[in-house]
Amino acid sequence: MIVRICLLLVAATLVFAGVSIALGGAPVENKGAAEITLPGGTRGPVPFPHHQHQNKLVDCQICHSLYPQKAGIIEEFKTAGTLKKKQVMNKQCTKCHKQKKKDGLKAGPTTCAKCHIKEKK
Repeated sequence: MIVRICLLLVAATLVFAGVSIALGGAPVENKGAAEITLPGGTRGPVPFPHHQHQNKLVDCQICHSLYPQKAGIIEEFKTAGTLKKKQVMNKQCTKCHKQKKKDGLKAGPTTCAKCHIKEKK
């Protein structure tokens, strides 16, 4: 009986791995838009590769512990005064990127200008 259960678990793992590889290593279910443009205040908007972060982090709560998974929530919180200036950037983005860099891993940008896109006038 135990051998059968182990074989079923191995088979299920192989099927999941095959599906994941066929999808380019992405999780079976992605939620939200592939790309999101976050409001960036006076420094300009921030293009955010949402699915790329989902694929790398897997646990949505790593980011969404600060704010719910809802389109426009950052602006909504800023308007309500429940989100402090630079809170997302300092507590989430650059903090994570700097830690990954410190750990010797591939990391995203760690400076403002690398993410914020100033609109040309």
